[in-house]
Order: sequence, then structure tokens, then C-alpha cells
Amino acid sequence: MRKASVPQPKEATRARSLYFLTWRWHFYAGLFVVPFMIMLSITGLVMLFDDEIEMARYQSILQVQPQPETVPVSQQLLAVQQAYPSHTVTQFIPAKALTLANRFSIRSEEGISIFVTVDPYSSSILGTIDRSDSWYQLANDIHGTLLIGDWGDYLIEISASLGILLLVSGIYLWLPRDNASRTGFLRVRFTSGTRVLLRDLHANIGGGLSIVLLFFLISGLSWAGIWGGKYVQAWSTFPAQKWDDVPLSTLTHASLNHGSEEELPWNLEQTPLPQSHDHSKMQASAHNHTSSFTFGIDEMVEKAKQLGFSQYKLNFPRSDTGVFTLSANTMSGDITDPTQDRTSHFDQYSGQLLADVTWNDYNLVAKMMAAGIALHQGDISILNKIANVLFCLSFILVSITGVVMWWIRRPSGQKRLGVPPQFENTHVWKTGLLTLTVIGVAFPLAGATIAAVLCLDWLLISRVEKLRLALQ
Repeated sequence: MRKASVPQPKEATRARSLYFLTWRWHFYAGLFVVPFMIMLSITGLVMLFDDEIEMARYQSILQVQPQPETVPVSQQLLAVQQAYPSHTVTQFIPAKALTLANRFSIRSEEGISIFVTVDPYSSSILGTIDRSDSWYQLANDIHGTLLIGDWGDYLIEISASLGILLLVSGIYLWLPRDNASRTGFLRVRFTSGTRVLLRDLHANIGGGLSIVLLFFLISGLSWAGIWGGKYVQAWSTFPAQKWDDVPLSTLTHASLNHGSEEELPWNLEQTPLPQSHDHSKMQASAHNHTSSFTFGIDEMVEKAKQLGFSQYKLNFPRSDTGVFTLSANTMSGDITDPTQDRTSHFDQYSGQLLADVTWNDYNLVAKMMAAGIALHQGDISILNKIANVLFCLSFILVSITGVVMWWIRRPSGQKRLGVPPQFENTHVWKTGLLTLTVIGVAFPLAGATIAAVLCLDWLLISRVEKLRLALQ
């Protein structure tokens, strides 16, 4: 058996140069990504325990004592309308268990949305929950926009895009190349000093969970404003033209969302809503449109049962041409089986089914999102939730160990960033260049950031480093 040839000095120099070049890019990407990674993991943990947190905060107005019979939903709605005459009822959410209250979402004239909880056995109003005051809503807003709107969304999109560069470069650094790197591969050396311990934890946890991290990054990016909203989501949007002879509204399905909550399926958010057009049964009142809902809400609840909806949200018409919308999907956590996704629209005057979208109508990307988001949110099962908790904690640990390693390694007593050194090499690393190009083209904001960092590295950091070495 032939022995492996010993690398020549030139080959060894090139390998060392590529290693430090990759480490340099891993360092740059980490500078930007790590704070966001920690933030996304912490807010993700909060959202994972939304139900438990809400029950702890509002148990007295969420739990009810089961009785033999429930009162009609129309009677419950009437109690809400009488208690809040200046508000508009926008949504009905039936209880997920016999011991829980039904919910009606109402909107004030100032646009504030509130949940009113109602005892389904007596129609007694139990209390209210400000939808904007939930821990989930706060965590979701931070998770998506940093509470600063579009600019926050762009920053998070850049961090998630660069997270892919961080992941690819990290795998390159993690995979064994020689005897020294093989020693710590898939091993944690607890007795070799703090720096080695941190390196092993950082590399092996990060490398071992690379596929999981990639899943979270891609599924999260699908919600982002540029890559998600302008590219992937736009290409995967359900075409409303498939609905025969149905007038379309200027409003999209996203208008049915309350605040930043994603209540409608991802591939329907940009699709126009259908319009009610059977005016033969139009109600006389046009000022308080919800006054006519007592006529049709019981029928809509019955239609939901007939169509096989188990848990769902019923959105009420918002105008004279609005529609009743029954929706059950994994995006909003109504159900956990994506193949049971369904969104149905009904004429508010005749009850005619105008449009119906099920799992079978989704394209491939939409199906992947419907299935993936349930995993992303930990909705499939208790094991899914536990796994996601462990993943979030692992991502936090990987981020912190990376920061501590940099802090230990940085030049002591010098005002320097501690960028990994760059070794001169006359050859172009085609694989590395191709990787940067693919990431830059696939994720535009990452591409712009990579180009900016390349310019900064060439114009400033590398030149300053060379000057410092020359003066030593």
C-alpha cells in the first residue's frame, strides 16, 4: 500500500493561505451575524413558548368550566357587539379545547386590535387581551424587524444571508485536513485548556448542526422583504386567475393579518382576495357592517364543520364587498399537518363558496414552506418543540464561544480588530470565488455586503496591516 505523499512546500503554503483566507471571511461574517444569531435564538425561544406564556398571564380569562351544551356563536357575537359597540369585529377563533374560551378579535376606531374571550357555554365575556401586548408579538416584531420597520428587516436579511457564508466557511474550517485538525474533529477535549475546549465546542456543535442551521436560515429568509417578498414568495404566489368568474379585490390576503402575525398561508399573502358580488341578499345597514353577522356566523361555523375544518380562524368581511374567510394552516399554528392546509372564501350575502385553496393547489416551494414552517415553529409535536429549544440554545452557545475565542486571541493592549492574517498567494481560489459569487447572486443584500467588505478589506484593513508589519 502506497503512503500518502507529503505535501510539497508550495502546496503547503497554498493550503495555509486558503485556510487563513477562509478563516478571514468566517471572521468577517461572524462579526455581523453573531449579534443577530443570538437575538434570533432568544426571540425564537420566547415564541416557542407562546401558549404557555399566554396561559400564565391570562389563565383567569382563558379557562372555562365545561358544560353539557354551548350557546350559538351568533349569541356570543351579539354579546361582544353589545359590550363594545364602537369596535368592529374582525375575526372569530373557536377554542382549541373544551376547557378554553372562544375568542373574538375586535378593532377600535384607532386601529387597535383586541381579543375578547367569551365563555362558549354561557356567552359571558371573560376579559380582553391586547394583541399588541403579547410577548409573542413583541418577540416576533424584534425577530422580524428589530422594531425599526423595513431597515430592521433588511439588516436581519443581511445577517441571515451572511449566515450562509458563515456556515459554508465554517464547514471548510471544521473538516479535517491534517493530523492536528483530525484530533479535535467530532471530539471535545476538556483537559487541553480553555482555548481548545472553546474551539472544539464551537466547531463541532456548529459543524454538526450545519444542516439544521441552514434550514432555519432559508425558511426564515423566505419571510424577508427582498429575497422572500420580491423573489421567492412572489414567484410562488398562488395565481388568483385560477378562480373562475370571481371578481378580485384590490386587497391581498395579507390584509387579513393582525399586526405582524402571519395568519394566512405564505403563498397566499400576495394573492388578491375575491369579492362578494351576490347583492340579492344585501343587508340594509352599511354603517356598522358587523351588525349583519348575526345572520350568517352560525351558518359559517356549520360550513366549517361540513368542509372538515377542525381548528380554524374565521375572518369577517371588512366591507360591503368583503368575504368570509375560513383559514386553517401551519403558518399560523392552527394545525400541524400541512397537507390539511385550507383557505376558503364565501360570499357574505349568499354563503356561496367563491374560492378554495388546499395543499393540492400549492406549488413545490409553497408545500416546502408549509411543511417547513411547522418544524421551524416547533408545532409538530412536543419532541419538535424540545428539539427546537435545544437548537436555539446550541446556536447561542456557538455564537458565544466564537466571541470568547476572538476575545482571547485578539492582540492585547492594541487597538486592533484581530482580523485573521492574510497570506499572499498569486493564484485565484476558484472555489472560494465561486462560493462568494453564488451567495452574492442568490441573496442580493448579502452580495452588496460582501462587495462592500471586499472593498474595505482591500482599501483599508489589508493595507494598514502591511504598513504595521513594515514598521516593525
